[in-house]
Amino acid sequence: MKRIKDFFRYDNIGLLFILPAFLYMMIFVGYPIISNIILSIQDVSVRNLVKGQKNFIGLANYIDIFHDEVFRKAMGNTLVFTLACLLFQFLIGFLLALFFNKNFTFSKTVRGMTMIPWMMPMTVTALMFKFMFSTDVGIVNYILRSAGFIKENIEWLTTPGTAMIAVVAANVWIGIPFNTILISTGLTTIPQELYESASVDGANGWQKLTKITLPLLRPTIESVLVLGFIYTFKVYDLVYVMTEGGPVNSTHLLSTYSYKLSFDMFQYSKGSSVANVLFLILLLVGMLYLKITMQGEED
Repeated sequence: MKRIKDFFRYDNIGLLFILPAFLYMMIFVGYPIISNIILSIQDVSVRNLVKGQKNFIGLANYIDIFHDEVFRKAMGNTLVFTLACLLFQFLIGFLLALFFNKNFTFSKTVRGMTMIPWMMPMTVTALMFKFMFSTDVGIVNYILRSAGFIKENIEWLTTPGTAMIAVVAANVWIGIPFNTILISTGLTTIPQELYESASVDGANGWQKLTKITLPLLRPTIESVLVLGFIYTFKVYDLVYVMTEGGPVNSTHLLSTYSYKLSFDMFQYSKGSSVANVLFLILLLVGMLYLKITMQGEED
């Protein structure tokens, strides 16, 4: 009884405020993660799930997936997809941020309109781009054919070489507003006096960009890239709606392959193993992000 009273002392009142969030995280985050880890070290499929058998097999599932050709392809696809999206999202978002940093008529209105892709539901965006990249009625083929770049329609979503281009384009369109807004916010923290002093000293636009803007934006750029990596690496619904991982596994990501193993092939333990590999990679990147933010606060 005394311990309970001691817990409710004024010194410990802060713990009571974080208790609801702690319980929420343990129930809706901690429990699924632990359950998934346990599932990955068992042999659970439709065959033995009906019988109620959950045999412990250790790391056998992890060994199997790393010998799985589709898993290795999904890992490579995930890295290519993530890096390509990060590159184009950041470059376009950075250029738009520099553009919106200028004072011109309707700048705030146009900047607000750029948030539309970020606010749209992912499934709606996926269906829209699936229609745009369709072979016969897609607007992409229509524009390319009208401009004289192609003579016959390209089968974007049914050809291994072009399907990844389509899903990357869709995800870049979604991610540009995120990069633009964060970089725009970082640009507002740079004192204008630095640019004015540089102009007096005869610095041109390129010198201002490389000597002032980029160095002072370094913490913002690091945060944008790390968060962008986390958001992009775990993309599932966009790719699943557009291609379902096809054709010939050319757009399978770790997320979509985990879903396929679990709910199409009913190999629940292997599916959870793939999901845990994805979780581990994101956990390491998340720790890197925390380290970067802590170093920024210390500086």
